[in-house]
Amino acid sequence: MLRLFAISLSSLIFMQSINLHFNDLVELDELVGHYQFHSDEYGDNFLIFISKHYGAQKTTHSQQHQEEQQEHEKLPFQHQTQCSQLLVFVEDHKPILESRSEIPVAHLDNFHYQMSYSTIWGDGPFQPPKQA
Repeated sequence: MLRLFAISLSSLIFMQSINLHFNDLVELDELVGHYQFHSDEYGDNFLIFISKHYGAQKTTHSQQHQEEQQEHEKLPFQHQTQCSQLLVFVEDHKPILESRSEIPVAHLDNFHYQMSYSTIWGDGPFQPPKQA
């Protein structure tokens, strides 16, 4: 049951991401019927039919065939959507996790450094740490 729910939810998210609505799936029979009309009446293949209704020939086809306007409005994938997203970034100078404990934090050092009197170290760039 959990797998079925996960598959249906992921398919719903996928369909929405490619802008495919449930109404478009219901209206597929209108698409097939109108394609058969174009195939019988004008001799169009499927690619020319798609070009006339969704592609480059859409404006010329709609101007030449005003009588089919009601049928064209019933075809799927005719909706227009706009997506706008607002991104907000807030930077605060206060730390998010602020320690409010009253217990003092004690640091115990587990090393002892004693300065050697050897001249091997000198004042060069490779000095051992004096305090950590």
